[in-house]
Amino acid sequence: MSEQPIITHVSDTSPLTRATSSRSVTETVNGSHRFVIQGYSLAKGMGVGKHIASDNFTVGGHQWAIYFYPDGKNPEDNSTYVSLFIALASEGTDVRALFELTLVDQSGKGKHKVHSHFDRSLESGPYTLKYRGSMWGYKRFFRRALLENSDYLKDDCLKINCTVGVVRSTIDISSLQPIQVPDSDMGSHFGMLLETMEGSDVVFIVAGEKFHAHKLVLTARSPVFRTELFDELMGDKQEIVVTDMEPRVFKAMLHFIYRDSLEDEEIEDTSSSSIPSVTDTLTAKLLAAADRYDLTRLRRVCESHLCKDISVNSVSRTLALADRYHATELKAVCLRFAAENLAAVMQSDGFEYLKENCPSLQSELLKTVAGCEDDCSSGGGKSRSVWAQLSDGGDTNGRRVRHRT
Repeated sequence: MSEQPIITHVSDTSPLTRATSSRSVTETVNGSHRFVIQGYSLAKGMGVGKHIASDNFTVGGHQWAIYFYPDGKNPEDNSTYVSLFIALASEGTDVRALFELTLVDQSGKGKHKVHSHFDRSLESGPYTLKYRGSMWGYKRFFRRALLENSDYLKDDCLKINCTVGVVRSTIDISSLQPIQVPDSDMGSHFGMLLETMEGSDVVFIVAGEKFHAHKLVLTARSPVFRTELFDELMGDKQEIVVTDMEPRVFKAMLHFIYRDSLEDEEIEDTSSSSIPSVTDTLTAKLLAAADRYDLTRLRRVCESHLCKDISVNSVSRTLALADRYHATELKAVCLRFAAENLAAVMQSDGFEYLKENCPSLQSELLKTVAGCEDDCSSGGGKSRSVWAQLSDGGDTNGRRVRHRT
């Protein structure tokens, strides 16, 4: 009994089989050059076959030049035509390219004389230049007598535009399936640590409410926590009492420390009509917490939200808040707003608060007013009047104001 051959089939779905693909893309690398021929009448008579050349220009890694023959290139034409060519001016072999030669209509009518390979079907494909000095163009580009009486010649000047498109073939691997990188979820992972309290090694007591946290996370985010938690006197403490801060503020701050973001509801009360003062908002209190624990990004987030609610009535208190908690960006915005709306701001209750509690800010406001006085949107005689009253220490009713010392 003879043995039968064993035939093994390898499935295309084998993990050892790898499908690959590629795509050849043929396109042109385009570039243009303008050649101005000044003194055309002086160029005439230089002789058949002699040309004026443009400066060399580079397209597709090759040097090119425009050749203009004022007496024509063909001896048999007896100078009846001008000739125009584009030449390969650098070393190269079988350089394939598309060309466009345009004689510019200088009357402004846009009736240019254009010979172009672009935007049309080519029966034999792009033109091939075999070597340096190879040319493409027209021996009988334009009848000379017609040219000299046309709008193409103006002030004894001709303008010629040339566009070269060098053909290039490349392998495109964009058909490969792209690998999508998911958005960062580091914040959610650290946030889970805060929610589950897993591995917690420190407890903060805020107004009787306890918050479990992780020393390494806190010290990585805040230099103040780094100093406090690794200080010799507090390093072994498991419970730390935080004074002068509300539990909801501390909770929101911890959320930011772990997740690098704030919940919308944590800052939505900034513009609530039920809040009597901007200083009583959660955002303002978070700004204070950010300053206390040197949380630079949290400070900037709070500044951004407080900035959205600046008004004539709120700017003075917001300015005082920004100055107290080193919110430099917010302070600059407040000063500019107050300076540009000085008359209205000085009539507000908040301005009285500013004078009573932050007299030093008045001098900063004066400097800002002086800086924007010329372009202040609320300018005019009234603004200059209140500016004078402010600089003199008076109120808007002309009374002197004695600063508290």
